[in-house]
Amino acid sequence: MFRMIEDVLPPEAVAELVQIAATSKFVDGRVSNPHSRVKNNTQLHEQGAAERVGQVVARALLGNREFFDIAFPKAIAPPILARYEPQMNYGLHPDAAMMQTPTGALRSDLSCTVFLNDPASYDGGALRVQLGSGEMRFKGRPGSAVVYPSMTLHEVEPVTRGQRLVAITFIQSRIADPVKRDLLYELNEVAALEGNNMLPENFSRLQAVQFNLMRRWTDHP
Repeated sequence: MFRMIEDVLPPEAVAELVQIAATSKFVDGRVSNPHSRVKNNTQLHEQGAAERVGQVVARALLGNREFFDIAFPKAIAPPILARYEPQMNYGLHPDAAMMQTPTGALRSDLSCTVFLNDPASYDGGALRVQLGSGEMRFKGRPGSAVVYPSMTLHEVEPVTRGQRLVAITFIQSRIADPVKRDLLYELNEVAALEGNNMLPENFSRLQAVQFNLMRRWTDHP
């Protein structure tokens, strides 16, 4: 499942995060991945500011219905504010399968990038996801987010002008299997779009399928 979600963050939240970035200390991005040979960016490294970024982004994501319906989130890693200046990039890589967070280990099923500045203000810097011999590229408007499978090979292409500012996080889904997760999302969408057009008894049967698949496929609460 690849999904661009618009307006995850309202303008005032975007402005707050941009202001935090402008007034806070950033360090080499490899502080969170010291063995990486392809990571070339900077990230926020002030505890109070980082905690505020995490609160704003996590609350917005978990309060967004489209994100919730896509991800079936069980846990979300503390979001990180990352910055790319000219000549910076993040080479082709998969995201780690298991991550340590303040609340324990998290399995990364989905990755999420929240865009914070105007894509016209910088050149390059697209999130490129490799799909076999094909690819997808994303550069979103401020406040938008892209959700994609953590198991994919992906990269941030070199920035050649301006500054790319994003928040990134990782999600453990209640449905680990990506095929099952996508099937249930589609089933839920059809039920939401067409349920009012169905006979009540047929809609009840459809709901039984939805709920029983959730019981079979989700992790324990």
